Amino acid sequence: MRIIDSVDSWLREHHDEVVSWRRHFHAHPELSHMEEDTTQFLVDRLEEHGLEPKRFPGTGLMVDIGPAEGERLAFRADIDALPITERTGLPFASENTGVCHACGHDAHTTIALALACALADCADQLRTGVRVIFQPAEEVLDGGAPEVIGFGALDRVAAIYAVHAEPKLKVGRVGLRTGAITSATDLVDIKVTGPGGHTSRPHMTGDVVYALSRLVTDLPGLLSRRVDPRTGTVLVFGTVNAGYAPNAIPRQGNVTGTLRTADMGVWREIEGQFTELVHQVVAPTGCEAHVHYTRGVPPVLNDDVATSMLAEAVTSLDPHAVVQAPQSSGGEDFSWYLEHVPGSMARLGCWSGEGRMQDLHQDDLVVDERALAVGVRLFAATVDRYHRAEPPATAGSAASE
Repeated sequence: MRIIDSVDSWLREHHDEVVSWRRHFHAHPELSHMEEDTTQFLVDRLEEHGLEPKRFPGTGLMVDIGPAEGERLAFRADIDALPITERTGLPFASENTGVCHACGHDAHTTIALALACALADCADQLRTGVRVIFQPAEEVLDGGAPEVIGFGALDRVAAIYAVHAEPKLKVGRVGLRTGAITSATDLVDIKVTGPGGHTSRPHMTGDVVYALSRLVTDLPGLLSRRVDPRTGTVLVFGTVNAGYAPNAIPRQGNVTGTLRTADMGVWREIEGQFTELVHQVVAPTGCEAHVHYTRGVPPVLNDDVATSMLAEAVTSLDPHAVVQAPQSSGGEDFSWYLEHVPGSMARLGCWSGEGRMQDLHQDDLVVDERALAVGVRLFAATVDRYHRAEPPATAGSAASE
């Protein structure tokens, strides 16, 4: 009997329970590194289904199902929420003021929990061990993935998979892409200083506001002439701050923004190029620039063999479900796992097909709950496909190239 058949049977029997889990997570969101109640809820449900979860220090956990020896297949979910006030009007909307699951992590967590419990029910059918990872703190720059890896979550893992809710795709569709499916995301903060002065005498001082305006207008264009445009490298500023009076040239100001790229090579080199350009732009103004550059996450580079396995798993369930996922400029710390083992992240359709398409990180995001079963079945079919193939670790990995 195939794993997918056993999981389908389990899903039919536990459908209402799975939906209730998702609504509990949605109603009780917790911010990054603060997912204590979510972690405890996961531990309780896993233990109720006969499993022995292993907590990480702080928040988050993982659980193993099936054979303890040999390599295993891993699936990862992120469990944190965003500091956004929900405005969906759902009967199970967030009860935590100013916090909500506006990125679909409640769905990711439910899918992973249902997968673990369903596999526990048919563990004797597993020829390869399965590890389900519930990762904290995906939504912050000091994300949880490196810590989870440090806790040993990838020990003896041959390949790892994840899904991300996609409100631009209808329920039932699964977006796949080899290579970069997300971008590296770094934060830039440039402080500009000068002597200060009166706006009637700009020639007698360094004009901080003028220097800031040059950075905002010149840097993106200059960077585009230094970096191959095919790499999807883009610099966008989000804040500009300076001054306190219309007739006074301030002594300091700053701009902040994000620098994103889909190319791993560019990501490794871009900080030096960026800093050099900042100083070149500011130098003629007589001001000084101080760059604070914070490296974020690398791009998620989906392995070709692992992505092929996902494609075969999807088409085994629905020959028409696979679509080409566009490369996103958003960041995702699933990329850190792929620095160590091959794997792939899929875009999971969660739009109902009615009304306008929504977007992630918005206060009105509504995930169609039919996507939960699609995600669980996708992972179960991936286990089946893995059983019939050589472990992806023996094949070439894009993440290691």
